[in-house]
Amino acid sequence: PKTDIVFLKVHKSASSTVMNILFRFGETHNLTFAFPTGGGNQLFYPRHFLARFVQGFSPRSPRRFNILCHHMRFLQSEVQKVVSSSAVYFSILRNPVQLMESSFMYYKGASAFSRAHSLEEFLSQPYLYYNPANGDSHYARNLMTFDFGFNHNGEVSAKRVQLMLEAIEASFDLLLISEYFDESMVLLKEMLCWDLDSVVSFPLNIRDSSTKSPLSDTIVEKIKNWNRLDWEIYTHFNRTFWERIDRDIGRERMQREVKALRERQAELARTCLQGMGSVAPKDIKDSSLRPLQHGNAKILGYNLKQGLDKETEQMCRRLVTPELQYSSALYKKQF
Repeated sequence: PKTDIVFLKVHKSASSTVMNILFRFGETHNLTFAFPTGGGNQLFYPRHFLARFVQGFSPRSPRRFNILCHHMRFLQSEVQKVVSSSAVYFSILRNPVQLMESSFMYYKGASAFSRAHSLEEFLSQPYLYYNPANGDSHYARNLMTFDFGFNHNGEVSAKRVQLMLEAIEASFDLLLISEYFDESMVLLKEMLCWDLDSVVSFPLNIRDSSTKSPLSDTIVEKIKNWNRLDWEIYTHFNRTFWERIDRDIGRERMQREVKALRERQAELARTCLQGMGSVAPKDIKDSSLRPLQHGNAKILGYNLKQGLDKETEQMCRRLVTPELQYSSALYKKQF
């Protein structure tokens, strides 16, 4: 199994669920994490990543960490200072249309969104609300482009897009697609040589569907145009994702693997969860399992079954512990 890993945690793209997988694997195998100094949950985002943002890093005696997975704005030359040269790099992408809708709810407080009553209103005259010079403007435009380290307000020319895609391909071994999460986990498991249980998960940091509304075709087109750089990244890597499946695994085997993954997840849900699924924040009985609530989104969580034996309880708790709580527990353990 591979143990040196860089995960670029792109915002609002099922990345908290992936992070939980990395946390669990790292904890079980006693690996070290590149934590933000002082134990925060972001590596001084939205600044470009620097090695000195990592707790315990010193240029004089460079220490290598196994897993780098907290939010950062990617800068490979600095990342290479804190992980082994053989580290595997991967990230996850999401359709920019859903990403924008999610960001609008989640980052409602961002300068570009705070005065717009709806996403439609924002998109009808974006420059009425959007100022590219604002420090939080990336939440409202080409968020994935920004997280990968590029200029999210850059012009969209064929040459620029080409260079951006080539740079991502040169840095990353695998790009997952959140719309095909189970297929993504199978690819990840193959690349890392992990077993099935290591990539099983319950969806974390997800929104209650009551705050989601369907988008009209007009709005969808406006979102694509407004986030053109993200759209180019997404469509390119969505294509290479399926090419990779066809090349390395094949559709039939992929179906079998996905089926096995879902069966295992259902089995764990029966073992671990009260009522099999996620619940509203107010219904989470154990406050240590309550996820952070942010913006206008309502973030769901889980209740564990009572009376589990100690080992099962520990396994189940790891699966449903929200990112911030899990991160700070691991930080305390490591330092």
